Amino acid sequence: MTTTSAPSPRPAPPAGRGTASAWLTTTDHKRIALLTLGTATFLFLVVGVLAMIIRAQLTLPSQHLVSNDMYHGLFTIHGSGMIYLVVTPIAIALGVYLVPLQVGAPAIAAPRLAMAGFWLYLGGALIIFSGFLTALGPALAGWYSYPPLSGSRYTPGAGQSLWIAGVFLAVLGLILQAATVLWTALLKRGPGVTMLRMPVFTWSTVATNLMVIGSFPSLLAAMGLLGWGRVFPQLFTENLWNIGYQHLFWFFAHPVVYVMFFPFVGVVAEVLSTFSGRRFFGYRATVVSLLVFAAFSMSVWGHHMFSTGQASNDYYSLTSILLLVPAGVEYFGFLATVIGGHLRFRVPMLFALAFVPQFLVGGLTGIMVATPVIDYQVTDSYFIVAHWHYTLAAGSLFGIFAAFYFWFPKATGLMLDERLGRWHFWLLVVGTNVAFLPMFWLGLQGMPRRLATYLPGDGFTTANIVSTVGTAVLALGVLVGVVNVVTAVRYRRRPAPDDPWEGFTLEWATSSPPPPLNFDDDHPLPPVRSFAPLLDEREHAGQEGADDPAEHGALR
Repeated sequence: MTTTSAPSPRPAPPAGRGTASAWLTTTDHKRIALLTLGTATFLFLVVGVLAMIIRAQLTLPSQHLVSNDMYHGLFTIHGSGMIYLVVTPIAIALGVYLVPLQVGAPAIAAPRLAMAGFWLYLGGALIIFSGFLTALGPALAGWYSYPPLSGSRYTPGAGQSLWIAGVFLAVLGLILQAATVLWTALLKRGPGVTMLRMPVFTWSTVATNLMVIGSFPSLLAAMGLLGWGRVFPQLFTENLWNIGYQHLFWFFAHPVVYVMFFPFVGVVAEVLSTFSGRRFFGYRATVVSLLVFAAFSMSVWGHHMFSTGQASNDYYSLTSILLLVPAGVEYFGFLATVIGGHLRFRVPMLFALAFVPQFLVGGLTGIMVATPVIDYQVTDSYFIVAHWHYTLAAGSLFGIFAAFYFWFPKATGLMLDERLGRWHFWLLVVGTNVAFLPMFWLGLQGMPRRLATYLPGDGFTTANIVSTVGTAVLALGVLVGVVNVVTAVRYRRRPAPDDPWEGFTLEWATSSPPPPLNFDDDHPLPPVRSFAPLLDEREHAGQEGADDPAEHGALR
């Protein structure tokens, strides 16, 4: 006769773990990530409202709902807010939350450094938005803030100076967080987790953070140059400094495009694999393609400067087009994983599937504008605005929501409503395409970007009306998503199991939400034999069951 000992009780949480001070001084990577993600989500709603005001202004010709200066301020804060304060922080913070779990680490490397990164990011965001409180309003020079327009001669007042300081601090904070995630993935992996046993999402985060470490300091130097130029306005009377700023800025700003979608390539890979019931196809080829893509990203910044005459057209066009090769490998992996799989069309799967064709539009139009003869025609037109929004809104935003619906149960212990999630999805599909597809036609018709209004005879009215209707549908979809979250958290009717999706990676082996050190006696770290350890366990259990004579007898 055998006896079993009673399971050891779960250790009590530290005193004060649920208090505000515990959150604001935490060293738990999950809480640091949730603080960053929560801040970025709130700012997403704020800058989304700014976008609605911009679209309202442009719906009909000769409208002046806001002044020209305020329009340019809204344009600047919307663009820079989405890039510096929303999509990039979400991309990095997902890694802060998930990478230690996926590599079996009990904590993130240098957790206080990661928390300092959050505070710098939050401080930078507050400083950027404080420009609205100044006498002359916020920054007006766009998210790229080219000199001399961003200098004190052309953009007086404190708003532009506050913007420079805020961007510097926020980006510095993101560099610190990215460094801790990279450190964790490379040097703090758990037992059995070799480099080629890390999940696709973790590899996408490694490639992302290599780009952050390599390119983001260039933006800090560029912001320092802008600040110096506001103190000494004569600096930007020399074109050497104007062109130098553009090279510094775009050396950051092209890799940041990949920073804003690489993690969501990993997200989509994980979601497609899970809801297809198969390992991700071409794992090693995808890992290589991510690293090659990251390396190439550091060599293509000059295609943003074709129209300045200060970049080598042949070189930058060639390196930009070569990006099609690693991108093609990743897309082939998506398709090959899905084809022949046992598909389950849950809400995360819907967002992941929509990401693939919609982001493809942004990627292919990016190759178009990297071709000099096309770029000369469409540069600084609404074609560029459409390209950017298909990359970030129709692309990365769908990756963000795929991640949100996929890992929300793990982070909160609660399930979101499937019906509301489907409404959220379909409204976003309709809204993004109706809002942004007409912008390609506006650009080809000659509508410049940053245009505060236009004349009835310009021929831009119909497409702008359609675009504004699409924006309203998009906003309604976001509102449905907010309602889904609020009702789930408020009423707590749908508790989540530890592994609601039958996931493949280590985070699904622990509780929902995970304990402070990620794994404990009740949820130990399972053995790791590949990049899909939980699938390995299920397959091994299935083989044992098939080999068990008693099981065969039961089946007969």
